[in-house]
Amino acid sequence: MIGVAIAGTGFGQKVHIPAFKAHPQTEVVAVYHRDLNKAKAIADSHNIPHACDTIANIVALPEVQAVSISTPPFLHYEMAKTVLKAEKNLLLEKPVTLNATEAKELYQLAKERGVIATVDFEFRFVPGWQFFAELLLEGYVGEVRLIRIDWLGSSRADTSRPWNWYSSKDKGGGALGSLGSHTFDYIHWLFGPVRRLNAYLSTAIPTRVDPTSGEFKPVNTDDTCMLALELANGTPCQVSISAVVHAPRTHWVEVYGDRGTLIVGSENQKDYIHGFRVWGSQLGKPLTEIEIPNRLIFPKNHADGRISAFMRVIDQWVQAIDRKQESTPSLREGVYSQLLMDLAHESHATASWVDVPELESFLSSINLKE
Repeated sequence: MIGVAIAGTGFGQKVHIPAFKAHPQTEVVAVYHRDLNKAKAIADSHNIPHACDTIANIVALPEVQAVSISTPPFLHYEMAKTVLKAEKNLLLEKPVTLNATEAKELYQLAKERGVIATVDFEFRFVPGWQFFAELLLEGYVGEVRLIRIDWLGSSRADTSRPWNWYSSKDKGGGALGSLGSHTFDYIHWLFGPVRRLNAYLSTAIPTRVDPTSGEFKPVNTDDTCMLALELANGTPCQVSISAVVHAPRTHWVEVYGDRGTLIVGSENQKDYIHGFRVWGSQLGKPLTEIEIPNRLIFPKNHADGRISAFMRVIDQWVQAIDRKQESTPSLREGVYSQLLMDLAHESHATASWVDVPELESFLSSINLKE
């Protein structure tokens, strides 16, 4: 049984705590909140033995062998560094840090300390996506000629939604960090590395009400992202991401090849894990739905689909800890996703195409600290 501490009590209470409690090989032994009274209240409500208001106190507990961090992104780097230096295993939400240099430092620290660090890139564990990946690998579409991705949601569409960390670039907010981090990871997983990219980021709702002062406060993060990618093998990939639109098709990936077409998509507005289906067509045949094999279906369907997918992330993490061997997705994948986000911001700022270095060369490069 692995003793896990939870840092981050928003998404942590909705997804992390119930998933770790349900998993047969993990036990939630501690919870962190910067306000100790709130930490104690959360611990009491979930029957968790320990409550702490610092990460240092969390990792000092002998019962804690691993820490799961789902705080806002601007807190990830320092928290994760404390966890890794204490030689505790780490599960980190995305985006992993505020920039790729920080992410690379965490990756190297995890390797030095011999601990298992993974990232919650849960689309790798969703049945429809796993089947989609299998069909691609089998050559269903033949040679890929075009990839189109639309991820369109309304989570930030309400102009009355108050200002919070999501509205601040310095805190790691924005649609690119929230959704693009996943997108960059699954592009790498399904189709391979990116050679170069071009990005245009925009903000449809430029101010939001500060819940503390009641005054309007500027939003300096993106809520819509238009991305053009050229993959390392030359394949063009078009990506549209938005958190402020009411679209009937929320998340859709279309792959067009010389022998066929393959699509994975969901129209589920309330749950971004449940509802994915797969369609395909080969030359001369109509597009039809392809049934997802039972062997890939979640063994238990939690009402909140995020728990179902996260349980599989935990499974892989636990197995890696038992074997003492890094598994995918690790912080290595987190670094690559963060690198592409950094370059997307650079492309937008310079209004130009930006070349993407190979991951291995980036990981081995030396950072000159000021």
